[in-house]
Amino acid sequence: MNGKGILTVVSGFSGSGKGTLMKELLARYPDAYALSVSATTRQPRPGEEDGREYFFVSKDEFEKMIAKGELIEYAKYVENYYGTPKKYVEEKLSEGKDVILEIEIQGALKVKEAFPDTLLLFVTPPSAAELEKRLVGRGTETMDVIRSRMNRACEEAEGMDRYDYLIVNDELDRCVEEMHDIIRGEHKRSFRNEEFMKNIKEDLERMKGEE
Repeated sequence: MNGKGILTVVSGFSGSGKGTLMKELLARYPDAYALSVSATTRQPRPGEEDGREYFFVSKDEFEKMIAKGELIEYAKYVENYYGTPKKYVEEKLSEGKDVILEIEIQGALKVKEAFPDTLLLFVTPPSAAELEKRLVGRGTETMDVIRSRMNRACEEAEGMDRYDYLIVNDELDRCVEEMHDIIRGEHKRSFRNEEFMKNIKEDLERMKGEE
């Protein structure tokens, strides 16, 4: 089978626990996965390192990256750009690592356009009530912010059917294994193994001719 990695995009409602899920997956299987690192024009926060949390670049540098087609997708939030550098993703995929990219729905669909072989996973809590409970339980946001996140979730829910798999995050341990199994299984899909199929067909034809 071919040894190329799969680009896996993970999206989910704010409060679905997708960040925790990603961290646990990478901690459990560090040799199998690489987390895609985004480029941004925002200033580093204390403790953040260039190339680890983000690639920190100037506005000019970022706009040059856009012009040269060096980003798989990008968006602008509150005066700052965020985007996914193509070079980093392609390097990791060619090393045989499955690259995990955590972005919102619009970005995910753009990635699928640029890389049709992308695997799209959507993480959701078991219910809307559980989502609200988790957001309230964080204790870090006002009720106004929670309401706006719930409203945003309503909009995001419209795009859930565009994803390949839904992952219901009710129990972390089981969820991590489920995500790992889905990605492992994806490697065996026939369209990802065209070279292998071509070779075996040629070998069979040759052997038939030798009979």
